[in-house]
Amino acid sequence: MLLRPLFPLLLAALCPGASLVRAESPPKRPPNVLLILADDMRAESIGALGDPLVKTPNLDRLVARGCSFSNAYCLGGNSPAVCTPSRNMLLSGKAYFRWTGLQAPAESTTFPATFAAAGYATYHHGKRSNTAIKIQAQFEVNKYFDEDADRIGGDPGRQIADEAVDYLKSRGDDRPFFMYLGFANPHDPRVADRRYTSQYELSQIKLPRNFLPLHPFDDGEMAVRDERLAPWPRPAELLRQQWLDYYAVITAMDLHIGRVLDTLRDRGLEENTIVIFSADQGISLGSHGLLGKQNLYDAAMKSPLVLAGPGVRHGRSEALVYLLDIFPTVCSLANLETPSGMDGISIAKALHGSRGQARDGLLLAYRDVQRAYRDERWKLIRYPQVDVTQLFDLSADPDEMVDLSRRPENGDRLREMTAQLKAAQQRSGDVLPLAVDKPRSPDWTPPVDKTPAAGKPG
Repeated sequence: MLLRPLFPLLLAALCPGASLVRAESPPKRPPNVLLILADDMRAESIGALGDPLVKTPNLDRLVARGCSFSNAYCLGGNSPAVCTPSRNMLLSGKAYFRWTGLQAPAESTTFPATFAAAGYATYHHGKRSNTAIKIQAQFEVNKYFDEDADRIGGDPGRQIADEAVDYLKSRGDDRPFFMYLGFANPHDPRVADRRYTSQYELSQIKLPRNFLPLHPFDDGEMAVRDERLAPWPRPAELLRQQWLDYYAVITAMDLHIGRVLDTLRDRGLEENTIVIFSADQGISLGSHGLLGKQNLYDAAMKSPLVLAGPGVRHGRSEALVYLLDIFPTVCSLANLETPSGMDGISIAKALHGSRGQARDGLLLAYRDVQRAYRDERWKLIRYPQVDVTQLFDLSADPDEMVDLSRRPENGDRLREMTAQLKAAQQRSGDVLPLAVDKPRSPDWTPPVDKTPAAGKPG
């Protein structure tokens, strides 16, 4: 053993012409990228992230070998279908205030265009409605499926996984790939075969700790389509059934995500593939008396976020991040230059083990009726149209159940948080005033009709 380090010197002494130049290692292959996005999925709805009932063995394994973020947020939306601005922000890296209308422009600095320019094969398959249609058209392979059929067919996620597996098995391309799979689940309607629903018992389903029969005031979007999926006041038994269906659909989706991840492993691609799992935003499902995602509580705006692969540590991060940070982060992990002009920032340091906070605080926004700002501990929500403010201490009250805004000792805190909210608005190009001249009453009475939800799902 002691002779081995001396061998090159002995060789040089005995053979003066011998070269000591070491053979160069082959260039490192750029990592593949697999981005998996769920639709309307709460941040904790993975077994390994804290939900004691949901069965997600494949996502649990991804969490075990990757880094998960406890405070990943959708910035918000300029439409009741928050899916649309969320996906546009994800693929552009920009806040929705930066463009006019619902669709971000298809520039050369988008997620698919940036990776295509770097020599990647780009593949997208997902739902068509409420997505980033212009940007998705930039993918080399751009396919859509019938999300309505997927949601009521009993085996949600099968088609998108079938075609992804076929693509991975049949591709003869030497280029690295960027694959984006936009699932339509667990968005309603939530229909799963008995093999999935039978894994849950209605008697075991517990409603969220912050469940309420009614929201305490008019938040500006009380009777939108999503909120009409159950009558007012919210019947607890009906909400339990909705939760069972929600869990069953997630379990089905998890199975099909597992098939894609297994294909990566079986084809020797796992070690050099960055895998990202997230959702466009959360969903209320009874929290605060609400059902949809048209609000700025954590249940609606927080998403699961898990990354695994080369350059990613194992563990958990409490850093405050946006979903629009995913694009510049993956650029960093893939050693690509991040396009300029983004609102998103790279959180790669957190993935490498740094304890530093990615952001000091986050602006959250919903149309012209709600604005919020949160830092590491506090969260302020402002409703300009009804002149209502809420203040929550998230360290003591993560479910946002105790409004501290009226306590005299919090006066300075309110002023400080409001100033931070205004500053964050200015940085993001958000011009909405936080007060109006003639606010309406915050009192609200539920509609008397029992009309089912109408309109296209958001």
